[in-house]
Parts: sequence; structure tokens; C-alpha cells
Amino acid sequence: MTTPTLDPTPSAPAVPPREGRASRRSVPRLSGTAWLVWRQHRAAYWTLIGLTLVGVVAMVWLRGQLMDQLNALDASGRKSEGLPPDFEKYTNRLFTFGSFLGYVPVLLGVFLGAPLIAGDLESGTAKLVTSQSVSRLRWLTTKLVMTAGLIALCTAVLGAVFTWWWGPLRGRADTLEWTSNVFFDGTGPVPVAYALLTFSVGVAVGMVLRRTLVSMVVTLGVVGALSVVWDRFRLDLGHVMTATTHNGGDGGLPTLPDQAVQQGQGAYFLTSSGQKLDWTTCLAQQEHTKAHTACLESKDVIGRAVDYLPVSQMHTMQWLGAGLMLAVTAAVVAFVLTWGRGRLL
Repeated sequence: MTTPTLDPTPSAPAVPPREGRASRRSVPRLSGTAWLVWRQHRAAYWTLIGLTLVGVVAMVWLRGQLMDQLNALDASGRKSEGLPPDFEKYTNRLFTFGSFLGYVPVLLGVFLGAPLIAGDLESGTAKLVTSQSVSRLRWLTTKLVMTAGLIALCTAVLGAVFTWWWGPLRGRADTLEWTSNVFFDGTGPVPVAYALLTFSVGVAVGMVLRRTLVSMVVTLGVVGALSVVWDRFRLDLGHVMTATTHNGGDGGLPTLPDQAVQQGQGAYFLTSSGQKLDWTTCLAQQEHTKAHTACLESKDVIGRAVDYLPVSQMHTMQWLGAGLMLAVTAAVVAFVLTWGRGRLL
């Protein structure tokens, strides 16, 4: 009779893989230079993200209050009469908040762009990092791409929400002209392009001066000069149009399209040959109607003319301006990479 024997080394049951470990491995994580850059600047990055969320929540809440009042106004049947005087506080909130958003590109250039490279050069971190297996170009590219990407995302979100807030008031408040720097620079592609420009300028200044505090001060001056130049020439991106009348020099002014913004110092006098005479023409005779009319007839005045920018050109002007800013940004970034690759340390 055969006695069954037990296998002294029984095979262990198969252990199913842990789902938690597999799922953790499937989640993408930063590594290498990207992890180092995030770790190094995480305080600035989280601050930017937090302030963006605070700004979005504030704008959503304020827009909700605005819409409640607008719905009540429209329900009363006074929509065609425009906004009543008690709406001034809501328009002031929009204008004030937009004015604060206008400082965002300046702050990004001074507090995020200027210290980005200058801080590492001043503390010796740049020499430590590039002495390892990381090349200068890779280190610079990673810092620029990660920071610029976060800046573009945050400014795009702020600009989109601000545009959404402004939308119900467009064309209903005379004080909220689209040519104002608050709305022209705070909506569309301009906020993103402007922020990237100031950031790149700050990085370039910091890399050349190599001192954080000095770089921040110089960046503030350079960005301030850029804002003055931009504010002076941004409306030149549009094509000025002219509205005319032919009812004589003493007739009324021409009617402009909705949301059109008058350009120049006032209405001109228009002659039969198409020449425009300054509004001060025959000003000395203005107190006497007959003398004023005779003066205008002697100069062959047949009507009035007003220069204006139509609102239909807003998006074209914004994209053209943003394209110019991005072109300058690309040139500055090329300088940063070229200088940093050869003369960084």
C-alpha cells in the first residue's frame, strides 16, 4: 500500500498586485530638472496660483451682484434709457478692479522675472546646478518654460473672467470706453502677451546684473518705460475713421456708431474740397451768429467732421499689439538663452 506524501515545498499562492501602488505609478510626476525648478520656486508659484483664485472668486461674486441689479433694471423696462445714476458704484468697482489687474504684468516682471536667474547667480545655486549633469541651456529652458507657462495660464484666466464681468456693461455705460487701458489691456490676448513681455524683460535684466534687489529696481524702471510707450502708441494700431455732415458749419455734429470713441480734440470744420479746418476756426466771431456764419462761408465750410475708432477694430488692434509684444518677448528670450549658454557663470 502506497502512502501519499506531502510536497515539502508547496507553491505559495499568487498575490494580486496592489491597485494603490499601480495607480500611484500611473500618475505623472515631475522629475529631474522640472522637479528641481518647482521645488525651488514653489512658494512663488503657489502664491501666484492662490492670488489668481482669489481674483477669480472676487470677480465672480461682484459680477453676480451686478447681474442682480441689471436683471432688476431690465425687468422695470428702463433698458433703453441706459444705466441710472445708482449704477455708478458697480461701474466703479469694475473699473477699479481692472486698474489693479493692470499692475499684474508689472508685478510679475519685478517679483518673478527679475529674481528668477539673478537669485541663483547671487546665491551660487546656478553654479551648483550646472556643475552636475544638467547643462546650462536645459536649466535655463526649464525655468523659463515652467514659469512662463504658469504666468500665461493665470493671466489668461484672469483676463477671461474680467471680460466675462465686463460683457453685460459693454455699450451701456459711457464711462467704460473700450479704448481705456483698463479694458483694452485687460481683455483678449493682451494680458498674456504683456505679462510674458515683462517677465522676459525681468529675467534678462536679472541675468545681466546678477543682483536680485538691483535687478528688481531696474526692471521696475524698464517695465514702467515700456508701459508709457505702449499707452502712447497702442491706439495707433487702429485705423481712424471719419464721420461727416454737410449741413453747414453751424449744423450739428455727425452721429457716431455705437461704442465708437472720438479721437482728436474735437469736431473739425469740413470744406467743399475735403480739407479739415481746426475747431477754433472763426472762434472770435462765435458770439455773433451772423458774423460766425459769414466767416465760415468765406472759408467754404460745408459741414462738420469727427474722427473716431469703431469698436469693431478692437480685437484686430489687440491681436496686432499682442503679436508685437510676443515678437519682442521672443527676441528677449533668444538673448537670454544665448547669453546664458555662453556667459552665465
